[in-house]
Amino acid sequence: MHSVDYGAGTPILIIHGFCVDHRLLLGLDPVFDAHGQWRRVYVDLPGMGQSAAGPEIDSADAVADAVVSFARKTFGAERFAVLGNSFGGMIARHLVAEFGEQVLGLALLCPVVIADHGSRTLPAKTVLQADPTLLAALEPADAADYEAMAVVQSPENWFLFRDAALPGFRVFDQAAIQRISSNYTLRAEPESRFANFQGPALILAGRQDHVVGFEDQTALARSYAQSTTAVLDRAGHNAHLDQPELTAALLWEWLGRVERSMGREAAD
Repeated sequence: MHSVDYGAGTPILIIHGFCVDHRLLLGLDPVFDAHGQWRRVYVDLPGMGQSAAGPEIDSADAVADAVVSFARKTFGAERFAVLGNSFGGMIARHLVAEFGEQVLGLALLCPVVIADHGSRTLPAKTVLQADPTLLAALEPADAADYEAMAVVQSPENWFLFRDAALPGFRVFDQAAIQRISSNYTLRAEPESRFANFQGPALILAGRQDHVVGFEDQTALARSYAQSTTAVLDRAGHNAHLDQPELTAALLWEWLGRVERSMGREAAD
């Protein structure tokens, strides 16, 4: 699997969502960098970005297994934190089940909680601020992709989407994505494999997220004893692009909790 590595210190594995690549989450990096002493490892999931996917990548379980193998090879016995977005959030939850206390903390940004699309609790697709002039000025394919996701349409939001989401949209392996989509549900729900994760957690959702919703995400907090749950208004499935300042503040606070937890453990 292709990965990009920044900084030094405690590792954090950062996992993007479906049909995009690691560039979707690079805008978060200044938060980690400013906090200091974090080694950020951004991966491209199989079939996305620069990571190839052979025929064995035929399900969400196969992707999860590939990420588990990558984490074991990259981190060994070292403890690490995990951040997952959308489909990557489901994979991140799987890592908690797989690695247990080796995971220092978990951050979930608009995570997939219910894999079956028809079983999700979703709000209606909503556009709070339309910008038809902006859409008309874009290439038709770009306008369609942006309009499908944007809750607040603006030049500033478009630039973030253009730089973060579109690169991955344009390069994913369509055959691999079709195989994974046909077996999108993990063989076991991650939370069924552990009683309650004790590490610091952050669960962030968008109030206008019509892709995965926000109600299933808030219910997930029951399995994470030290979780902060936030539902951001004026935010869709790309909540970190729609509300970058709020997302940065919540990540900053989560990193502090993870660091304090590590300090307590060192003192015990």
